Amino acid sequence: LPPLPVPPAMMDTEALHVALQQSFSPDSNLRGPAEKTIKNLKHVKGSTSMLLRVAAEKQVQFEVRQAAAIQLKNICRECWVERVSFTGAPLPPLDGSLPGDDGAPPKKAPLMDEEDKATIRSNLIEALMEEPEKSIRDLMAETVHSIAVHDFPDKWPHLLPSLLNQISMNADPSQALRVHNALLALRKVCKRYEYKSREQRGPLNEIVQASFPLLLPLAQRLSAPDQHSLEAALMLKQILKIFWSSTQFYLPGGRGDGSPALADPRVLQPWFDILTAVLAKPLPEAETGLEPRGQPTSVEERNAWPWWKAKKWSVQIMSRLFSRYGIPSYAEEEVKEFARHFSQNVAPQFLGPVCETLNLRPSGLFCTDRVVHLCLTFVDLAVELAPTYKMLKPHMDFLLYKVCFPTVCLAPDDVELFECDPHEFVHRQSSPLADFYDPRMSAITLVTDLVKHRGKDVTQGLLGFLTEILHRYGQAADDPNRNHIEKDGALLCLGSLSEYLLSKKKFAKELEGMMVTSVYPDFNSQVGFLRCRACWMVQRFSAVPWSDDGTNLRTLIQLVLQRLSDPALPVQIEASKALRFLIEADGAEATLLPVLPHVLHEYFRIMTEIGNDEVVAALQVIIDRFGDHIEPHAVALVTQLAAAFRNYCGAGEEDDDAAMAAAQCLECVATVLKGICERPELYKSMEPQLVPLCLQILGNDGEYIEYLEYALDILTFLTYFPDEISPQLWEAFPLIYVAFDQWAFDYLNLMVPPLENFIGKSPQHFLSGRASTPEGDVTYIDLVFSMVAKTVAEERSSESECRKALSLYMSILHNCRGLVDAYVPMMNDIALAKLGQQVSAENPSTRIAVYQVLGSALYYNPQLELAELEKRGVTGQVFAQWTKDCEKMEKWLPRKLTVLGLTSILLLPTSSLPASVGQSIPQLIAAVVTMTERMKEEAEREDDDEDGDIEEDAEEGEGDEEDFEGFDENEDVTSEADEAYMEALNKLTGSGADVGRFLIGDDWDADADDDDDENYTSPLDDVDELIFLSDSLKGAFQREPEVYGQVQAALPPETVNACQKLFAAADELRAKQQQAAAQAAAAGGN
Repeated sequence: LPPLPVPPAMMDTEALHVALQQSFSPDSNLRGPAEKTIKNLKHVKGSTSMLLRVAAEKQVQFEVRQAAAIQLKNICRECWVERVSFTGAPLPPLDGSLPGDDGAPPKKAPLMDEEDKATIRSNLIEALMEEPEKSIRDLMAETVHSIAVHDFPDKWPHLLPSLLNQISMNADPSQALRVHNALLALRKVCKRYEYKSREQRGPLNEIVQASFPLLLPLAQRLSAPDQHSLEAALMLKQILKIFWSSTQFYLPGGRGDGSPALADPRVLQPWFDILTAVLAKPLPEAETGLEPRGQPTSVEERNAWPWWKAKKWSVQIMSRLFSRYGIPSYAEEEVKEFARHFSQNVAPQFLGPVCETLNLRPSGLFCTDRVVHLCLTFVDLAVELAPTYKMLKPHMDFLLYKVCFPTVCLAPDDVELFECDPHEFVHRQSSPLADFYDPRMSAITLVTDLVKHRGKDVTQGLLGFLTEILHRYGQAADDPNRNHIEKDGALLCLGSLSEYLLSKKKFAKELEGMMVTSVYPDFNSQVGFLRCRACWMVQRFSAVPWSDDGTNLRTLIQLVLQRLSDPALPVQIEASKALRFLIEADGAEATLLPVLPHVLHEYFRIMTEIGNDEVVAALQVIIDRFGDHIEPHAVALVTQLAAAFRNYCGAGEEDDDAAMAAAQCLECVATVLKGICERPELYKSMEPQLVPLCLQILGNDGEYIEYLEYALDILTFLTYFPDEISPQLWEAFPLIYVAFDQWAFDYLNLMVPPLENFIGKSPQHFLSGRASTPEGDVTYIDLVFSMVAKTVAEERSSESECRKALSLYMSILHNCRGLVDAYVPMMNDIALAKLGQQVSAENPSTRIAVYQVLGSALYYNPQLELAELEKRGVTGQVFAQWTKDCEKMEKWLPRKLTVLGLTSILLLPTSSLPASVGQSIPQLIAAVVTMTERMKEEAEREDDDEDGDIEEDAEEGEGDEEDFEGFDENEDVTSEADEAYMEALNKLTGSGADVGRFLIGDDWDADADDDDDENYTSPLDDVDELIFLSDSLKGAFQREPEVYGQVQAALPPETVNACQKLFAAADELRAKQQQAAAQAAAAGGN
């Protein structure tokens, strides 16, 4: 019988060692119980100490030590403190625990007690110091990081002193391992603060002040010309990584007095000398026997060699500093002096080693791709700075033709990949990470920036070089050995310059000839990658001004269509992407329309072969362009797109390309739905494909959350255009709520449109509907009220989300008139509490959203709503603030609801009005008259303004760009975009999330007034505010002439005059509406 798992109470180090060992057993009878024991370790007191002992014991089998280190890292990460997401929501256990059989959520991970934590803090660093195995020390270092996130410096005050004490022993060769591992741990601690805002970097500033005086002399010694050991390179790499983490976003300040410590050029100059020395250090081939010896021979091993890694970090640091401080005019005031020193001294000093490094490959020597990429990035920055550009200018031919052009050309490995593994070739070509590591991309960027910024010095020579290659290739048509790779490189360079070339008339007129002569023949080339490049060139030059009778364009379209069936997959991909760029050209429709079914078939065939979001995006453009002709194919398109989505979803989590293509499929479905919106009856035939797909995404506990945005878009189409909502679609309603409540809170803004459609299309079904939720059997209306209440009450909700949630109240009041009286008190509770919270806010958007709800409630039932306001004793304050904010209402919907809501008060007898309201009738009438008059005037101006905008747009862009050929060598390159980027970067001083938000491109003003009411529809669309105001005022005067005679006497003369004009305008509008209705009835009768 296999041994039973050791019960927690009996666990000791020996038993743990056995369990870890048996977890590798091929015998499932041994492995299963062992894995169960290991999974249970987090519940065992003292288990982390035992894991640390096993991991640190050198006599234990390596795999067992590694497994112990992994478990230690996972338990410390999961159980040190309760894990929460950035929004504050609890995170699930790391071990993938599932809900129980009863549906209950998985149990929270137990938290380590303070005694276990103290033991780990005391012993982990010593274990790390002694660890020679890279994988195990990296795991231990990650454990240090995860603990430091929570405990440093307050609960782990001895961490930094112990690391610095070990680093201080660097002069003793016997301490090399311990010094390196202390540096590794220090880097992990610094990384804790790398992305923090300036105000939250206090501990990092203290680390820098305490450690840099130790690190500087050590780095100077390690970077000296006589230092060649791998230990020296490893330590130097860690020191540079510490420097990177400490300076990437800010230069740490001085000690206490606010002085810019590292921003003092005298303080940082020794570091710049180190970085220069590291990059300049020769790394000879192993066969030479020169120091440093032992350079590997395989590219993979060279890339990982510590000396190349150190060079990578040196140039990465300098490129980062250059981008922040290279142009002094962009720098903040407090670092202006440092920026001037950097631009005048440091950047020119470092440019020499950078160019020497770039000369390695032209000289037949090795250099890693990453170092070439970063060096080219540095040179690209140097092009913008006058002092460094003047240094580069004499070497421009070397830079363009010996460095950049060979770098952009395909390598033999690329050609082999194209021919032998086309899927991987496509994946690499479309990788979003290429910009960050591929030297080909940085070389292209440098070439385009040289032409853009220093055009007068490089453009003519570069174009001559490239066109000569094309001419030479064309002349050697019968030569089997002509250089295909060279031609591909020339086309890549020219295509990358397309925007510039098309913008200059002197170049644009030559492009048609270049395409016909040098690109058209390549569509039928025997060389696959040239056929691929020809399709790519179409994407870059589709806007070429064709001068003939249309033959060249028709020929090009036919050539691209043929390549859709190319034997090489990369060619098919590029051809499918190319077609989207041709369909907008004059005459393209006539060529493509007859073969549209074939084109659609080819796209779906390619999509079956590989998941590529750009292919699906191209299909989307074609569907959008031929929307009027898509109708016969719409159902088949949606069926195939839904099938493609399911296929891509089944590709597995590791296939990022398939995931992006799956998302693009859903976006493409939305495009089809948009194209047939005038034939909503077709939607019904698509529901069997689309509704299950939407339900799959909305359900499954968020497993498909990356597609939720598109599913909600599709639901919006399916619920908006058809006259009725099917029972199958109503199944989505409660799922939207469950998704919001449990895993998709942040998607509220996208959930509101389909919810509003459900409410508006079938108010009775909405009011009678019930759903089984985790909270029990709940009515649909209660689900909506719960969503609004949770959104408004939740601290992490943005004001934009609160406004969107409140709009659901409007939908209910507008569509369920007279049916939801019992819910009006709750609406007031939520809306008025939000108004009180926002009463002093500078941005009035949320207050205006509340007024929309109050205006809707007054229109719904003015007597009931006034009673609610009176019950809370806020009537006077609300109306005073409301009328005050009227001037700040810029959008149509809040103005209309203000007019309808406040005017509805006039429908009530004055004797039934609260005293505060009765006294304010003149002010309320003045407010709504002014608002209505403003709306009328703006509506009349709108058409004239649009015409004026068209004329202005036509005039914009006319300037002297045609003659601009870049900046003079004595000028720094400047642009508004760069200034805006640096200004945003320099503003990263707020919350801790600032830098992260900046890096992912998040919207800086999350509460900006971005609410879109243009697409909001409700029964109130049929109520004209001008006629409603006119009828209500006239009715009030007729009902209570004496009271309203006094009201009129209290009104300013200009308001009375405005009323008369509005009455006349309302009568005129009513007459037009009646005439239009009569004409429509007559037309219908005929």
